[in-house]
Amino acid sequence: MSRTPFHLGIALDGAGWHPAAWRLDAARPAALFDADYWVSLVVEAQSAGIDLVTIEDSLGLQTSGFGAVELRRDEVRGRLDALLLANTIAAQVPGIGIVPTVTTTHTEPFHTATGIQTLDHVSEGWAGWRVQVSARSHEAAHVGRRAIPALDPVAAAVGTDEEQSALIRQLFGEAADAIEVAHRLWDSWEDDAVIRDVATGRFIDRERLHYVDFEGESFSVKGPSIVPRSPQGQPVVYVLAHQQVPYELAVAQADIVGITPHSDEHLERILGELGDTELRVERRVNDPLRIWTEAVVLIEDTREKAAEALAALDELHRGTYASDAVILADTAENVAAQLLRWQQAGVTGVRLRPARLPLDLERITRGVVPVLDETGVLERPRDASTLRQRLGFAPATNRYATARPETAELIESANR
Repeated sequence: MSRTPFHLGIALDGAGWHPAAWRLDAARPAALFDADYWVSLVVEAQSAGIDLVTIEDSLGLQTSGFGAVELRRDEVRGRLDALLLANTIAAQVPGIGIVPTVTTTHTEPFHTATGIQTLDHVSEGWAGWRVQVSARSHEAAHVGRRAIPALDPVAAAVGTDEEQSALIRQLFGEAADAIEVAHRLWDSWEDDAVIRDVATGRFIDRERLHYVDFEGESFSVKGPSIVPRSPQGQPVVYVLAHQQVPYELAVAQADIVGITPHSDEHLERILGELGDTELRVERRVNDPLRIWTEAVVLIEDTREKAAEALAALDELHRGTYASDAVILADTAENVAAQLLRWQQAGVTGVRLRPARLPLDLERITRGVVPVLDETGVLERPRDASTLRQRLGFAPATNRYATARPETAELIESANR
């Protein structure tokens, strides 16, 4: 069996990814807006050696489509701000990647970059950013800076509506610019820019701070960042992609791309499309792009019980749950077997979406992870002190740093 390193992430969202999960006895709906609830979920993931957790977010109340928020009263509505929540978690749970979702469409890139940098400091090097684009008209109305027409995702995906296809290209173009700004701002302080020399009264070396001078179609950013260079230098960037335009964004700017195959043939097609994209899109990140699959997971002792549990949730919800990702309602052993098939196909990780929280998270950590551990595919470097190291990325170099003589060299030169 191949021993290509494989990594695990958990996508945390409310009471679970199934909209009826909050109504189960094992759920904790009264705690959804308490920090302790989220900390406990991340502690569970960290204790099992999960590499990272992501936290979902949006600029509007939850909705299953691209139109206005549904008026149903039997689904979870409302959430805590993912980036602020991530800082709370990071201060209490060390040694696991904390990757909040931050939308690029209506958020100032400078604020996003400094917020993720702050998280990297608070977590001591375990921060990431899940990039998200907002194409929902009601979210644009919440922010109030511009109008976005209602999107037909099918028409946009197949390209039958040129106006909507142009909107998608515009939004993902803005996302590419936002990531580029973040990468530059994260480098705008060199590692040793902070001196803190009380005797000379010098707190910083001004020559080691740099303007980023970004000029784009939607915004310009001068820099430098207000936050000194963080432990990772470049926090990990995760992009979920379903079609060609986001594939181009991921190939150019992301560290990890999440994909959603529904069959082996679909996976092969997506991998081929990503490969073709890599041949024609310039990559602006040093490390090769990592490809992760995504799946909703519901785990029971038998496949039949899992199917029954999913059907019971659908009955509570009065509708069949559908997802952009494949739904694995099965045993822990069979879920692990599917992950291994993806790994053997060339995928380097998976982001699992527990259908029920905390229930399916616990069944991942206590059921799926031990099975994978036995195969030896999970890579957990014991000496990893940052998320980049944990995932096997090279240390981030600073694009603005220039070689300067060391102090000893200066003294030796002066004595000649």
